[in-house]
Amino acid sequence: MREGAMSPPSSPSNAYLSRPWRFTSSLIMGLTGSLSKSFLFGLNRTEVIGLDRFVNVLEKRKDVNGRERGLITVSNHVSVLDDPLIWGVLPFRYAFDPGNHRWSLGSYDICFQNKFLSSFFTYGQVLPTHRGAYSKHGGLFQPTISQAIRLLSSQPFPKALHHPTLQSAIADPFSSGSLAYSTDGIDNFPAPSGYPSRKHSWIHIFPEGRVHQHPTKSLRYFKWGVSRLILESEPLPEIIPIFIDGNQDVMHEAREWPRFIPRAGKDIRIVFGEMVDGEKVFGELREKWRRLVKMQKEALIKKGEAINWEMGELTEGLKYGTEAVALRKEVTLRIRQEVLKVRKSLGYPDEDPKAGLVETWIEEGDKAIGKMADGSYVGRT
Repeated sequence: MREGAMSPPSSPSNAYLSRPWRFTSSLIMGLTGSLSKSFLFGLNRTEVIGLDRFVNVLEKRKDVNGRERGLITVSNHVSVLDDPLIWGVLPFRYAFDPGNHRWSLGSYDICFQNKFLSSFFTYGQVLPTHRGAYSKHGGLFQPTISQAIRLLSSQPFPKALHHPTLQSAIADPFSSGSLAYSTDGIDNFPAPSGYPSRKHSWIHIFPEGRVHQHPTKSLRYFKWGVSRLILESEPLPEIIPIFIDGNQDVMHEAREWPRFIPRAGKDIRIVFGEMVDGEKVFGELREKWRRLVKMQKEALIKKGEAINWEMGELTEGLKYGTEAVALRKEVTLRIRQEVLKVRKSLGYPDEDPKAGLVETWIEEGDKAIGKMADGSYVGRT
């Protein structure tokens, strides 16, 4: 373990984060949700489809002790304001209830540049995520993905992440001592998955990885982080696809000065799809994953090596083995199809079958952002 890495601690003495922490989080998320609602419905023409169905799901999750599994929502990503803007469609009572609200993955290089931003986004339930294009700590196997898997899963866990000597980039200032994890072996962030009140949480993810604005509302290829959430979380979370249309006009990548001001008076549609039949769509893939894990453990036992892994930790074989890679690829293709079903319900034509392949996007060359050859715009975030 290199210097600055985390060592496992004891379990939290309290099931909940401190009351001042919860108040601050509720305030930040509530005000952000209120501003988002005001913008969506006061300054734009917003249509929401399937909201009652989605709210019913959240209602059933109000009692943390009654939750039986986590919740994953997956959507396309058409604007830097997608999150938090789309959650402005929820009733006010959810905006001020962080315990029954989403956790999301936020770009470390943007959302966690300094202590103020780190505090704001951590209280706002955003997990610090390194992007491979901007950090050597990015990628599919970074600690934040493990944290997301744990948030979705059942507790208690066999171990927890902690290091009492590190100065936290955003520690709970209202209580003594806090469970924590590091994204790079140096920084330090609270580990929400260590608290029983956060079991079976809700994670929202944009698998496209960055803003993608296509003239036909086609999707970019999906990155494989979402496959880890589906394959490794226990039990299999509930999965709901979402499609966003119109936010690209609010903050188009080609907008002129002042770029930082959202454009009002736009037509916006946010569609919550039907809950995915997880066992039908992913059941056999998860079974194949479990068999791979079992084989890896049996191989390690024969070598006399330890197999008491932290949830979210993987061997090299489970990271890069041919079968493991194939499973992640298939899971990602299938979850992308679920989002495409919601897109199709809005009347958009079927996209080019090659659109979801990474090979298609590699052809764009080294130009990572801006206007692409197919007329789409790709953003930095």
